[in-house]
Amino acid sequence: MTSLSRFDRDTAVTPLGDGVFEVRIDTGWWIVRGPNGGYIAALLANAISAAIDDPTRPLRSLTVHYLRPPQEGTAQVETTVERVGRTVSTVSARLVQNGKLQALATAAHVVPKDEGGFQHARMPEVLPPEQCAARELEMPIPLHERFEQRFAIGPRYWDGEKTAEARTGGWLRLREPRAWDNAQLAAFCDSWPPAVFASRDAPETRGGVPTVDLTVHLLDPAALSRMGPEEFVLALFETRTVHGGYLEEDGEIWSPRGELLARARQIGVML
Repeated sequence: MTSLSRFDRDTAVTPLGDGVFEVRIDTGWWIVRGPNGGYIAALLANAISAAIDDPTRPLRSLTVHYLRPPQEGTAQVETTVERVGRTVSTVSARLVQNGKLQALATAAHVVPKDEGGFQHARMPEVLPPEQCAARELEMPIPLHERFEQRFAIGPRYWDGEKTAEARTGGWLRLREPRAWDNAQLAAFCDSWPPAVFASRDAPETRGGVPTVDLTVHLLDPAALSRMGPEEFVLALFETRTVHGGYLEEDGEIWSPRGELLARARQIGVML
């Protein structure tokens, strides 16, 4: 029997009845002040998908508001199926720990339509993963141990190289490869160090850049299903505005074949 990956174990949900699921918050996905926002998004995505329980309606949109950083240990996700329409199911979810609301999410699961389409976005031109150096970071953050990162876009800001532009990214995959799914893709939308660190104009921070809210749009379920477990995705993150201690960050996740798998947008606070 194949053992579960670390990601599968740490994002598992156990049904308790009436749309409530038990989860376990694991410190292996910690950043500076608590669990990574992408990790929490993956937990919520799994609970919401379990509440929908309809594989013909994959996740297409997820928005998470982060109220406070959860602690290590068990928590509950309380889901409500708000509406099941002909083609769209809408669900809300509340992550609760020790009686306190930690995160609030809404999601849309949709029936795909076979009506053609287009992709005008173009994948950044970068070297392939095998020609990119593994990204070594100076801070011993547990989250860094969960991913293999190959730097490919932007200045090497951890070595003192910075530009005015807050743009960074590279090839990314789990250190324990597994079959790709929507929860993993949602996690990857907030699993690269903040783009603001690449800019020489960035204000000083002492406690990282926690996420206030994160929205993920999953754009090509068919392309995601063709991804092999060992394959990297290309992650690109950009920040164009920092004001009043808050910033916006846009993200893109690409398949190696140039398919845009997801777009993300978040508001973060600079501590």
